[in-house]
Amino acid sequence: MSKVTIYTTMFCSYCHRAKKLLERKGVAYEEIDVGFDPLLRSEMEEKAGRSTVPQIWIGDRHVGGCDDLYALERSGELERMLAE
Repeated sequence: MSKVTIYTTMFCSYCHRAKKLLERKGVAYEEIDVGFDPLLRSEMEEKAGRSTVPQIWIGDRHVGGCDDLYALERSGELERMLAE
């Protein structure tokens, strides 16, 4: 199963929704809270090209945010990506 990394903040409802989807699917993930760490947020922005949270990676592939994750789930692509 591919490693999942998710950059979050504590009070972000989209972050909570994304994590809930992963948890429902039984997917372990590494969470990086960027809420109070400007260096980690800068790292995330540089890697993702976006400043909003969550930002999610499956393996080395950036999949985007919460809406992108749910779109992958609806299309059936999420299962395939997680299995790689």
